Amino acid sequence: MKKRFSSEARTLQWLDRRVGAPVCLLLTLVRRVGAVFGGGPPAVPVGSILFIKLAEQGSTVLAHDAVRRAVERVGRANVHFLVFEENRFIIDLIGLVPPENVFTVRTGSAWAMASSGARVLGRVRRRRFDACIDMEFFARFSAAIAYLTGARKRVGFHVFFGEGPYRGDLMTHRVLYNAHLHTSRTFTSLVLALDCEPAAFPTFGVVPPEAPPPPAFVPGDGEKAAVGRMLAQAGVPPSARIVVLNANAGDLLPLRRWDPGNYGALASRLVAAFPEMWVAFSGSPEEAPAVEGIARAVGSARVACLAGRTTLRELVILFGLAEVLVTNDSGPAHFAALTGVDVVSLFGPETPLLFAAPGPRSHPLWAGIACSPCVNAFNNRQTACRDNVCMKGITVDQVFEAVSRIYRERTAAAVR
Repeated sequence: MKKRFSSEARTLQWLDRRVGAPVCLLLTLVRRVGAVFGGGPPAVPVGSILFIKLAEQGSTVLAHDAVRRAVERVGRANVHFLVFEENRFIIDLIGLVPPENVFTVRTGSAWAMASSGARVLGRVRRRRFDACIDMEFFARFSAAIAYLTGARKRVGFHVFFGEGPYRGDLMTHRVLYNAHLHTSRTFTSLVLALDCEPAAFPTFGVVPPEAPPPPAFVPGDGEKAAVGRMLAQAGVPPSARIVVLNANAGDLLPLRRWDPGNYGALASRLVAAFPEMWVAFSGSPEEAPAVEGIARAVGSARVACLAGRTTLRELVILFGLAEVLVTNDSGPAHFAALTGVDVVSLFGPETPLLFAAPGPRSHPLWAGIACSPCVNAFNNRQTACRDNVCMKGITVDQVFEAVSRIYRERTAAAVR
């Protein structure tokens, strides 16, 4: 399981702000000069669609209805994705797009990203897409890439009166970002925008529907057996009822973390209250030492640490074998929506009103203090906060009560 943040993510944000803005300005000038001599965007029928969603695997799950609608419109073979290499996992897992239709950009270094991106862009241009849909909120580089794909129709968010970071004037269908729509509906609206006249925007008289549940992930028998063996090696019996705690000691946005000690306290209370329950801690290889320390401190034989031992695909299989997952607002909360597990997700700098996985098995907890959410699309996910009191406001008591209620309901349903 791989989750990274750090200097790489900060570098990408810096480049997007410092380099991306002038690039968007230059391309905007090129586009406007071209429009003077070439007229407006041609009314071409849409037979192929490219989605750009470079980062954030969890958000890709929320885009499943948008992708499904694109597939219904042009056929599965004609829908493609452009993503960072480490983020294609979820696209393959959902399975709405053929694996060969995913373009990936390597991000191991600035040089690797630049060289890989140039090669991929060349392949994309040769494919001659009719439409490109940029699902990044206000990233500059994704807007520049959308323009450089050569797609005749380009849908993306546009800054009309300073509603968000400047990203030029590179879209033909310039959508106003609506911070009151759930993200899944926002992504769907980008596909629906293809049917509207470009000159009409920002007026967009469409009501995007609620997204249906995401497609269920069905692992192979061999995959489930392999995860079962992994659990057995950790001492978890085959018939165990499992609660997974994703302690998330290192995250893309560190302010989203719930105190690791809280996870230890929660595990202690759960195994004491439910003698048949096992608690499994998950996490990335980088997080494994810290998570192992949390699990060991609980001091129970019914606590297992799987941090660093699963691939992302195996992690999703583990969720499907569990009763409840507890995690902060991060990718695993959305991956779990593809399985039958109930998810207690802890929100702080962002809001569940926009980003919680939809459905009856999603149980977000949010303190709702006056300064939360402080991270949003308009500020390019930047914040001056250095003390996440929004996460500290979620108590172990609250989470324990939520998990206990859900666990009892599932246990009662299983014996009926």
